[in-house]
Amino acid sequence: MTHRNNILYSICIAISLLMLVPMTADAQHYGFHKKKRTAEEQALEDSIPLFRGVAVGFDLVGPVTRAVGDYGNYEVFARVNLKDRYFPTVEIGYGDADHTDDVTNIRYKTSAPYGKIGVDFNVMKNKHDKYRVLVGVRYAFTSFNYDIGPLDISDPVWKGNAVYEAHDQKCSYGWLEFGAGVDATLWKFIHLGWSVRYRSRVHQKYDDAGEPWYVPGYGKKGTSRIGATFNVAFEF
Repeated sequence: MTHRNNILYSICIAISLLMLVPMTADAQHYGFHKKKRTAEEQALEDSIPLFRGVAVGFDLVGPVTRAVGDYGNYEVFARVNLKDRYFPTVEIGYGDADHTDDVTNIRYKTSAPYGKIGVDFNVMKNKHDKYRVLVGVRYAFTSFNYDIGPLDISDPVWKGNAVYEAHDQKCSYGWLEFGAGVDATLWKFIHLGWSVRYRSRVHQKYDDAGEPWYVPGYGKKGTSRIGATFNVAFEF
């Protein structure tokens, strides 16, 4: 992770802590100690309809990462609210990278869409509060092409140089995301939220040029990665 990305994640964490302050105050007010449900509370829970609304939104971390670095993504999402407990979610994005290695001077370039589908669970004791603590899981997939090169190769026998380049290398990538975060009502139907995501690769397929340096929606190559989101949503 670069120094600029470290600064970005530090800003996200600071904002997250500020969002947690009012939620912590409410938690103290409501109390998280275990108690028996009264008949009135059970009746209220039973009266809540299954469908509670739909939200659409976008992530801010990806565009900022791309603006200050050489890779990033642009992501929007839609989610359904079921009883303020379950939130089936679809996320669609577009990842982009244009990176030149400082040592080898090799350039890597790719851009492609990706998609995710999953569900979040509200683990707050009071499910109908304006604050939600969400944990969830996603399955994500992308299929893309990438270019790599040029790479100068020295011939020890003929004492010459050869240039290697690879274009339109095909790759497919699938991974799971496990996340936890907070969603809060800012004003009426406007929500702000953040999450931390742990990404774990489950399958991949690539051409002879080898593993890609960057995967749209996933990040830099590896069997696992940790990322973050900061979302603005409109819930109706």
